Amino acid sequence: MSAFRASATLVVALLTALPPAAAGAQVQLQLSCSGTVLDARGSATLKRAISSLRVNLSVQAEAPSSKAALTLLQQRLDAVRRALQALKVNELRVSSPTVWNRYVPAGQPAVFEASSQVSGQLAPEQLQGLIAQVGSLSGVRLSPVDAEADQSTTAAATRQLLQAAYSDALQRGKDLAAVMGLRQLRPLQVRVDGGLRPVPMAAMALARSAPAPFDPRELPEPSDRLSLEVTFCALP
Repeated sequence: MSAFRASATLVVALLTALPPAAAGAQVQLQLSCSGTVLDARGSATLKRAISSLRVNLSVQAEAPSSKAALTLLQQRLDAVRRALQALKVNELRVSSPTVWNRYVPAGQPAVFEASSQVSGQLAPEQLQGLIAQVGSLSGVRLSPVDAEADQSTTAAATRQLLQAAYSDALQRGKDLAAVMGLRQLRPLQVRVDGGLRPVPMAAMALARSAPAPFDPRELPEPSDRLSLEVTFCALP
């Protein structure tokens, strides 16, 4: 279920803006107002249903030589690929490996480390499988999972946020205008910012004694936040 949270702050000011058509040029936009210019800030947050999980992990290996470390890394990557494919991973990506000679005290055998980064997208119901089947593999380090919303609903969500944030700013502008003894508001300019805020959930290797699996329904929903600033001309 979607839920909004809105808040706003107010400033009385005269604005200047740079039109998109004048990119790179310092052009001042003159706002025509025969009354008082008011700025009202409005914002809104929309929580959306989790559609998929963005997975990031690293695979590491170490050995007495760089060749042996890379060979072991390839073996571990192969195991990770098979485990992720069994979970029906989408957009699987594997980075090229890096290898380095780790510092060891004098007289100690050389140690080379190799690692690669792996990413992909999983259905939410595969969270438990990711942690139990992939996180338990040798050399695997799971990063926080990002809960993602359905991208096909982004345009509709943006429209909802725009409406809510503008209504918020308009009401705040009306309240301030009333305090100043003004009744009419005419919008002059709107400046918008905002975007998707993925919510990470720490994914750690599952302890054998854990009594219950990780539940994707416990992940925080992805949140879209949009804020805008409206310049009004306030008249009696």
